Amino acid sequence: MVKKVTAEWVVKQLDKEYGELAWRSHGEPLDALMQTILSQATSDVNSGRAFDSLRRAFPGGWDEVRLAEVRDIADAIRCGGLADAKAPRLRAVLQEIHERVGSTSLEFLKTTPTEEAKAFLNSFHGVGPKTTACVLMFSLGRPVLPVDTHVFRVSHRLGLIDEKLGEAKAHNALQSQLKDPDVYSYHVHLIRHGRRVCVAQQPRCEECVLGSKCAYRQAGGRLSKKTLPQNLPGTLHGLKEKVGEGSNKV
Repeated sequence: MVKKVTAEWVVKQLDKEYGELAWRSHGEPLDALMQTILSQATSDVNSGRAFDSLRRAFPGGWDEVRLAEVRDIADAIRCGGLADAKAPRLRAVLQEIHERVGSTSLEFLKTTPTEEAKAFLNSFHGVGPKTTACVLMFSLGRPVLPVDTHVFRVSHRLGLIDEKLGEAKAHNALQSQLKDPDVYSYHVHLIRHGRRVCVAQQPRCEECVLGSKCAYRQAGGRLSKKTLPQNLPGTLHGLKEKVGEGSNKV
């Protein structure tokens, strides 16, 4: 119960700091799946470039990618890094979707119960809990929490999860502490906070609005007086953010 109260408090504090968030779809589910796979083990900036390059190279859509040569897919996404590993993975997922669904589409997930949709996505090789959660939350608005390195680090420092738990098991542990309407805000806010304040090395604890309930700071965590970064990445897991003029809503 204490952790649930803390998690709710964190969302409210970061709403004040970064602005309240209103969920919006970040694209069709298959687009989101491909973008998130491309974002694995690389920066959001690079994965965004790779996705845009892939769509330009194959204007016929995901069926064209599915039927393409792996080397041509790799050439299209080379700007994103790990192209030779990700190209066969992308094509294999597209081919398996086509074989199982009858089309190269995930539109049916829009009306599929969340647990069934989660199981379906998790069944693909190379698609783990974070990728599945990104598709369900960002594209379909389901209250399924993705835990990336920033969410994991900040949550651990706050004392909400044990570091030994690992990112894979942290999804369910953190999910159980959050109210469904707070899942999206918690994820996006913690990524921003992890990039801006609660960074991996020399976290800026003296500038953190969560300090009063932060286990890391209360235990004497290191302080840094470096200037806060002004230009934050505009993507999350390869999914582009669109911030409205005069608004902090994502």
